[in-house]
Amino acid sequence: MLKSIRILLATAAYYDYEIWQMDVKTAFLNGILEEDVYMTQPEGFTDPKNAGKVCKLHRSIYGLKQASRSWNLRFDEAVKKFDFIKNEEEPCVYKKTCGSGVAFLVLYVDDILILGNDVPLLQSVKTWLGSCFSMKDMGETAYILGIRIYRDRLNRLIGLCQDTYIDKILHRFIMHDSKKGFTPMLHGITLSKKQCPSTQAEREWMNRIPYASAVGSIMYAMLCTRPDVACALSTTSRYQSDPGECHWTAVKNILKYLRNTKDKFLVYGGSAELVVSGFTDASFQTDKDDFRSQSGYVFCLNGGAISWKSSKQSTVADSTTEAEYIAASEAAKEAVWIKKFMSELGVIPSISEPVALYCDNNGAIAHAKEPRSHQKSKHIERRYHLIRDIIDRGDLKISKVPTDENVADPLTKPLPRPKHESHAAAIGIREIKM
Repeated sequence: MLKSIRILLATAAYYDYEIWQMDVKTAFLNGILEEDVYMTQPEGFTDPKNAGKVCKLHRSIYGLKQASRSWNLRFDEAVKKFDFIKNEEEPCVYKKTCGSGVAFLVLYVDDILILGNDVPLLQSVKTWLGSCFSMKDMGETAYILGIRIYRDRLNRLIGLCQDTYIDKILHRFIMHDSKKGFTPMLHGITLSKKQCPSTQAEREWMNRIPYASAVGSIMYAMLCTRPDVACALSTTSRYQSDPGECHWTAVKNILKYLRNTKDKFLVYGGSAELVVSGFTDASFQTDKDDFRSQSGYVFCLNGGAISWKSSKQSTVADSTTEAEYIAASEAAKEAVWIKKFMSELGVIPSISEPVALYCDNNGAIAHAKEPRSHQKSKHIERRYHLIRDIIDRGDLKISKVPTDENVADPLTKPLPRPKHESHAAAIGIREIKM
């Protein structure tokens, strides 16, 4: 869902769409139950004539397991009556066209984004929704899911920032007065299970540390707007079951970095064309416990990142080429989803062409483009060869990029400050002068 919102916002910045927001009041009470559900009479509402009886629910209520699904089905039915079409790749995104006008709906629980290029059409959508449900008109979107949205319509820029959320987690973990960090993880640092507590006293001390809570709090920022901390978070999250002092220091370093960069935005805008470009990279056997490699990829649209991932590979790679090939295969699967989702949006003409994926390893590129029987690669698991089929059917093209220009590099390992800042800016993480 977050990826879909970012794609639509990047598109809205390019075309200068209107972006409005509405809120559904008591959304879960709108669902019509298909199952027979009974409940005891609520306290204070007991019918004296039927004191020994129970109530049969016709509508869902908060607390029911099926409440969210019942609401979603009710909303889906309502918007389809107004000629909206559901996106098959993202069932909470809808599209309606009327002549040259286009409108998109994005539903996230009870929050609704309305985007489009035709004000009368968008007004009719708001009127229809208001006739179906009890709604609150929020006007132009300023916040969505705790993310602040800044807009410069003159320059067609949209920026996403989580400064308020980051301030909250800094205060929660008493890091609001800490020194400022310049990278999410210090260059050259190595974490391993050898740094886990070695004595019961150390373990009892670390049990008082809110390690998992801090990792989870940082994760929401990473998933929404901060791909620059993805690798550091992937590394530190491996030790949640038994963290040591070194692991906690690494987590605090991420918080220090977020404190220093909390006012930065993930910016969309400035591109001459609306074209998706992807970058993939891998660091070879960086995990010192099981010698697995780290994969990273990022896809950008209109100058900013729309999808990213940093994760430890599920198998041990025998060479740098194999690690890069595995990473490229994972990125290729994401490219397929992006292409299918954008194709259904129908407003990004370039998506009819193969998605460009850039890799800095010649061997991985050669393996992806054609089958090769080689002594050093014949053991590679079959599932990773899916990338060849994706390329053959025209969904993807893979090309070489110089290592210094591969913006997926910070998603695989800690980098020196200048290089980290350069790559972060290249995927849209920068300050906005207001």
